[in-house]
Amino acid sequence: MKKIDIDIVSDIACPWCAIGYARLELAMQRLASEFAFTIRWHAFELNPEQSGEGEPILSALARKYGRSEEEMRASQGRMMTIAKELGINFAKLQERRSCNTFDAHRLVKWAGEQGEATAMKQALFEAYFGRAEDVSDHEILVRCVNAAGLAPEGAREVLESAQYADAVREDEARYQHAGVSSVPAYIINEKYLIAGAQEPETLVSALQEIAAESP
Repeated sequence: MKKIDIDIVSDIACPWCAIGYARLELAMQRLASEFAFTIRWHAFELNPEQSGEGEPILSALARKYGRSEEEMRASQGRMMTIAKELGINFAKLQERRSCNTFDAHRLVKWAGEQGEATAMKQALFEAYFGRAEDVSDHEILVRCVNAAGLAPEGAREVLESAQYADAVREDEARYQHAGVSSVPAYIINEKYLIAGAQEPETLVSALQEIAAESP
């Protein structure tokens, strides 16, 4: 069976990243009889300077994009509809606050060494978009670790140290240098870029075309 490697560049604070992965999962399911997939997650921070409690997400987004809060509410509402169709919990998407995701990315790296990066990422998406929890808070992060089926003691050790900080920064520098300026971004077989949360049908076609071109 032909192998396809997928490097996913994303941020926990990015709703389209959660939608994009759910769509990618559907595409991979449709292609499961043709290809064996390997997924690797890489860090990207939409708000690397964010600290403290943050601010309500609608006002934060309105300021960032120069639009009204009502426009942002409508945009987020459309994402909630898409997420519901995909079975993703976006119930509190409009109630969350902006927050820093650096420590969350460190835990994804830690979980990846145990083969559970995807489970960790999905637990973080659920906490932030489904429950509007602060995923910079260490207690919330430990709860996400539990939800992912991992050991909280190991996670606490990571959070109380600087473990995986260099790995996260190296990820961010590498993909920024490669020209990734928005997420999600998928690098297929370390060569082909698919940008954005594409529909499953688009991903299926793209993956089949890439596989046909690969030796």
